[in-house]
Amino acid sequence: MPFKINFGKYFLTFTTILGFMFIHIPIFIIIMYAFSTDEKTFQFPLPGFTTKWFGVAWERNDIWEAISLSTQVATISTFIAIILGTLATLAVYRSQFFGKEVISFLVILPIALPGIVTGISLRSAMSLFGIPFSTWTIVIAHATFCVVTVYNNVLARLRRSSHSMVEASMDLGANPFQTFRYVILPNIATALLAGGMLSFALSFDEVIVTTFTAGQQSTVPIWMLTEFIRPRQRPVTNVVAVFVILVTTLPILLAYYLTKEDEVSKK
Repeated sequence: MPFKINFGKYFLTFTTILGFMFIHIPIFIIIMYAFSTDEKTFQFPLPGFTTKWFGVAWERNDIWEAISLSTQVATISTFIAIILGTLATLAVYRSQFFGKEVISFLVILPIALPGIVTGISLRSAMSLFGIPFSTWTIVIAHATFCVVTVYNNVLARLRRSSHSMVEASMDLGANPFQTFRYVILPNIATALLAGGMLSFALSFDEVIVTTFTAGQQSTVPIWMLTEFIRPRQRPVTNVVAVFVILVTTLPILLAYYLTKEDEVSKK
């Protein structure tokens, strides 16, 4: 039997490896320089290996203030997104009315637009209405695109769910609130959790929209951007970057496995 080489398979494998390297090598470089002994330049190979910058970052109050603000904003934005995203989904799902597609498009528009366009629009609107920049202006800005994440997750789940259970609940005498609590909510619970985790991750590391709506406040991404412009201790910035990678990656992984396990159980 003649020996054949599947060039297509090897080519796809090779290009996949190149793609992963292109995406992840910069992340590994950031992690690597968090352990550098040189505090002013990026030398390769590393002049030395140390963990002291993690202790330095731990002692800096400006870092903790930025982390606290980012956590508050992400938590409140996620809470608002879960409520509004769920209500928007229930209003659109299986409803037929004039302008339905336009409303769906408007809901997902904030995440489709470039961040700088959204940021400028929100800043102009807030200035027009005389709203002072504060934590709440950042929350409002972040909630606009976090709603989209929850909306898409819940809508996808409802489309895979059987509407007959809702009809059966109503036929058996349950009111709309009882139907939502005992039938709809259990079906969309993991989708809500996944959408909330993704929203938290998106909000925590968002920088462009935040720049236009934060005023003088400093979230973690803005703090990092400022440190890169006027560097004092570069490894400390990389330590914070490692923290941001963990904070944003873990919720995304959990959301992925939650939705994956749910799809497997439905099969």
